[in-house]
Amino acid sequence: MGQKINPLGFRLGTTQSHHSIWFAQPKNYSEGLQEDQKIRDCIKNYIQKKMKIPSGVEGIARIEIQKRIDLIQVIIYMGFPKVLIEGRTRRIEELQMAVQKELNCVNRKVNITITRITNPYGHPNILAEFIAGQLKNRVSFRKAMKKAIELTEQADTKGIQVQIAGRIDGKEIARVEWIREGRVPLQTIRAKIDYCCYTVRTIYGVLGIKIWIFIEEE
Repeated sequence: MGQKINPLGFRLGTTQSHHSIWFAQPKNYSEGLQEDQKIRDCIKNYIQKKMKIPSGVEGIARIEIQKRIDLIQVIIYMGFPKVLIEGRTRRIEELQMAVQKELNCVNRKVNITITRITNPYGHPNILAEFIAGQLKNRVSFRKAMKKAIELTEQADTKGIQVQIAGRIDGKEIARVEWIREGRVPLQTIRAKIDYCCYTVRTIYGVLGIKIWIFIEEE
C-alpha cells in the first residue's frame, strides 16, 4: 500500500509555515476554520466575477490570514496583481467590504494587502489554474503538462511532478497520468516542496490535478 501524506502538512515547522495564524479555544476552533474558508472563497469568487481574465489564470498563489481580537489581516500572494491593482484603492476597498459582508463581523476590521510574486509559474496553484484552462479548451493533456513544465523551468525550480486523474480526453475509463522532470524528493523533510491539489470541471466530468514543485534544499 502506498501511504501518501500531504507534503505541506508533513513539513510544518521545518520548511513550511501555516497559512492561517490565529488562536482559538477548542469549542470555537471549527468556527474559525469555517471563517477562514469563507474568506478564501469570497476572495476567489470576487476575482472570478470582477476580472474578465483572458487566460483563465487568476494568479493567486496563496492567501494568508492573521487574526487578532479586532482585526483580520489578509495577505494575498498574487502572480499577476494587475487584476486587482488597476483602479487600485477602489477595488481593494470593494473586496474588503465584500469579505466583511460575507463574515458579518461588526466588531472586527478586515484589512487586505496584496503581495506580488516574482516567479508566478514557480507556484503550483497558478500552474494548476493554467493546466485547468488548457484542459477546458480541449488541449491534449500531454501538451498541457509539457507546457506547464516548460514554464516552471523558466522559474528556476529544481524539479516538478504533475499528475492528472479522471476521464482524461473524455475516455470511458478514468485513469491517472503523471510526468516528472528533475528531482522531487518527497521523503526528505528538509527539501522545500510546494504542493497543490486542484479540481477542474470539464464537459466529461471532474479531473483532479496534483502538482509537486521542488524549490530548494535547506
